[in-house]
Amino acid sequence: MTSNLTNIEFKLADGKIATLKDFSGKAVLIVNVASECGLTPQYEGLEAIFEKYQDKGFTVLGFPANEFGAQEPGSNEEIQAFCRGTFGVKFPVAQKIVVKGNGIHPLYQALISAKPEAIQKAGGDLKDVLKKHNLLSGTEVEIMWNFEKFIIDKNGDVIARFAPDVEPTSNDVITAIEKLLN
Repeated sequence: MTSNLTNIEFKLADGKIATLKDFSGKAVLIVNVASECGLTPQYEGLEAIFEKYQDKGFTVLGFPANEFGAQEPGSNEEIQAFCRGTFGVKFPVAQKIVVKGNGIHPLYQALISAKPEAIQKAGGDLKDVLKKHNLLSGTEVEIMWNFEKFIIDKNGDVIARFAPDVEPTSNDVITAIEKLLN
């Protein structure tokens, strides 16, 4: 991995400082996650694609965040217990960070800068639902909600960004991953 994105530090669940360089040579799906969101069942799909492709040079990296409806209120320990106990998550879930607004983590600043527009779900209405309930805030380039996904290639370049309601097992996401692994 060669991009500046790969030098940005974050903390893993155990408190160890890491960068995307630690995942060098792998395609990575980065996702901001939450335990109390209507999209939380996406953990199942994230784990499924992790298990399917991990031996082919792929990983999922979850970043808990509490910016959207305060849907990730737990401590880092509670989040880890929830992920493993409820969904059997084996992919790395980092410590909680800020992905939007004041205090945004530098990793998310870089991800958004590299890919300012997310691919929307065909026929999806998440944006309209969020607007209707006054939950949509910020600019078009900011993270919309929990479970927005970024796919990073083996060189550390952001190649795709998917809206939160695009399932991790959707054809669009799977096609992007498989293209990187072939």
